[in-house]
Amino acid sequence: MTDDRPVPLDEYPVHQVPLSMKYVATGDRNAYDRCIFHVLDHAGRALLILGLGVYPNLGVIDAYATLRLGDTLHAVRASDALRDDSRTNLAVGPLRILVERPLRDFVLSCAAAPDDPDGLSYEINWSADFPALWEPHHLQRRGGRLTLEGRRFAQAGHCDGWIRVGGRELRVQGWTGTRDRSWGVRPVPGEEGGRLAEEHPTAGFHWIWCPVRFEDRFLMVIVQEDADGHRSLNDATLVRPGHRDRQLGWPQPEITYRSGTRHPERALVHLGDIRKPMELEVEVLTSSPLALGAGYPPADDWQHGTWQGRDWTDRRTYDLAESHPLAAFGVTDHAARFRLDGRIGHGIFEHGSFGRHDPSGFTGFDSVAP
Repeated sequence: MTDDRPVPLDEYPVHQVPLSMKYVATGDRNAYDRCIFHVLDHAGRALLILGLGVYPNLGVIDAYATLRLGDTLHAVRASDALRDDSRTNLAVGPLRILVERPLRDFVLSCAAAPDDPDGLSYEINWSADFPALWEPHHLQRRGGRLTLEGRRFAQAGHCDGWIRVGGRELRVQGWTGTRDRSWGVRPVPGEEGGRLAEEHPTAGFHWIWCPVRFEDRFLMVIVQEDADGHRSLNDATLVRPGHRDRQLGWPQPEITYRSGTRHPERALVHLGDIRKPMELEVEVLTSSPLALGAGYPPADDWQHGTWQGRDWTDRRTYDLAESHPLAAFGVTDHAARFRLDGRIGHGIFEHGSFGRHDPSGFTGFDSVAP
């Protein structure tokens, strides 16, 4: 008997290399294929973040959901062995993503725990309002070694459904939804540091990822800079149905941080070309650190792609009124209200700033806003 059989996805003409769709065309342990969805109301009361990923060379499929409500972060995480149908049946434990129409309509759900009926559960219809937009090809190297190569796209839409937690039900009606879909190679915990990391230390990292949904348009802004301000990733694109995508040049952000932190309270992003400069105003409504509950580095209780055994599910809450030092060294997703050219929109201002960043005046990992 053998485990090497065709998988359901092999029935479709989607192959790009002479391998079963069970495998990927790289032996890199860090190969990944995953998504993230955001669901947010327009008053800053709630921010739901969820995602699912497969790690084909590690034999893992996992998923997570976090809900920021007040100062409490409710988290559900699940992990399992990768199945033959994992690419078409996007479900792990109580968490599920149903693709009803690719690039258009999704059903996002989390079942309540039988032993904790008041724990987080939801069922949400996520529908696209704009076509998906390619993000810049993402490459990172440490010395001469490739550490990240990702193909990504982003999209914005609206959401309807319900969320239940702690005996309370939130009706989701016309909330904003954003999402990101990416695949390629990205570091998974367990990658060795060694002399390569010692000889090529990271002096600083500055990141903005910002999808914004307006009533009639979608704006995507991305900035990644090194310690000296050298920009390795840059995008500012405006999507309007029926129009050619408009490139808005070299975004220049001005971020106002809470004193004694690197937590943004508001920002102004200068956009536009020579013909018509524009300013994107950012008002942060609520925040969710991805290192808490969502499995992003430097989380110390669970990270994506790590083997947890079969049928692993974990539910917990975090008190965000308390100090969480690790969260300061990870990326945080901020639900925000935006203003651009007389229009009001909503979306995510994802930001991370660690180490030295000369344009911001940060001198090292212990440097914060005055």
